[in-house]
Amino acid sequence: MPRDPDPPRAWVRLPSGRRLDLLAPTPFDWTDADLATGLSRTFRWGGHSVWPAPLSVAQHALSVLELARAVRPALDRAALRRELLHDAEEGLTNFDCISPLKPFLGEGFRLLQDRLSAAVALRYALPAWTPETKAAHKRRDIAMAAAEAVHVAGWTPAEVRATLGIHAKVLKVDPLATPYSALPWQPWPPELAARRFLEALTALA
Repeated sequence: MPRDPDPPRAWVRLPSGRRLDLLAPTPFDWTDADLATGLSRTFRWGGHSVWPAPLSVAQHALSVLELARAVRPALDRAALRRELLHDAEEGLTNFDCISPLKPFLGEGFRLLQDRLSAAVALRYALPAWTPETKAAHKRRDIAMAAAEAVHVAGWTPAEVRATLGIHAKVLKVDPLATPYSALPWQPWPPELAARRFLEALTALA
């Protein structure tokens, strides 16, 4: 009898040396530094940018966090941690799928994302979204998407509305410029984005 072929490898090796099983992830498969590094090397807008460097998901996450910090009444630590980690699964796969591609990836990819998101939520004790908190988060996320489209990816405000279907007002002020004394809208180098993301995650632990 011929031997059954070995099943395809479904795990990836992370910088720490840990193995992340994409089919059955656990909350112990990565370190915080692995996550920060992965998010800093995963790029928004397919890596396209009018700047010399692309925008990382880590920097985007910090932007959404800063918008959440401005909410009154203030969000508690767990809710802020949930904002920071809203795209964490993308740092574990090193893939931020652009919108035109999503319909072609199918149910398998959605389930993979759901499994990773569940492992992230368990590891970091993230509160479950309610319809109200999810809607508020989406408004912040979409506002940052509109701003990034214009200030980073080079879309015009009219294109953002007509082509991307985003009707949020385009932010003029970069939420990260003041807290980090940064040049507005400039993508950070991966090493800097990783360090700043890890610092924010540690502060919210």
